[in-house]
Amino acid sequence: MDFAPNTIYHIYNQGNNRDRVFFQEKNYTFFLQKMRTYLLPYGHFLCYCLMPNHFHWLFYVERLAIPIENEGENQPLVSTKQSSLDAEEASGRSTEKERTLNNAIAIVLRSYTQAVNKQEGRSGAIFRPHTKAKDGWEDPNLPPWHPQSQLVLKNWEIYGSTCFHYIHNNPVKAGLVAEATQWPWSSASDFAGIRNGSLCNQPLAKKLLQLP
Repeated sequence: MDFAPNTIYHIYNQGNNRDRVFFQEKNYTFFLQKMRTYLLPYGHFLCYCLMPNHFHWLFYVERLAIPIENEGENQPLVSTKQSSLDAEEASGRSTEKERTLNNAIAIVLRSYTQAVNKQEGRSGAIFRPHTKAKDGWEDPNLPPWHPQSQLVLKNWEIYGSTCFHYIHNNPVKAGLVAEATQWPWSSASDFAGIRNGSLCNQPLAKKLLQLP
């Protein structure tokens, strides 16, 4: 994925063959911990939603890479108080001096996959090979020969706010809940003031997306 600083991205992936990726309640919690640990050093979550077979993030990128200091093979990257699933965190260890945002996303998905495969007694990929990241509209009605075909139109007052509501409305559209705030694995209830979640930067989201 090609990221640029000071840009908002809609990042998403789904289960391989559209299969389930979250099997138990603790899997959602574990994945959220991964998001916080590995991705917040690069920017800010503006909103998110974890669905049974996919996820959506709206993420504001501040930096593309961060230095990694004094991180050896014997140093865990996460708190030992986390779930026993962290026993599979070996793939997240690194001796590199710098880690990119792309690397961090890969670590989140790879280490989660290894942990859940062990939990479920399965093997193989859980997520699709390529995580997608979009930073604006593409007009699907333009033919390939049109000079503006596949042109990304960066209008965040429209696209960003539309993405924000689309992401939060996913559980409703899927028929899982009647209202977005009823789904516990999204930031909808945080923005509604029902829950005091800290993963998303609400003031920044409201400013950038011109939310009420």
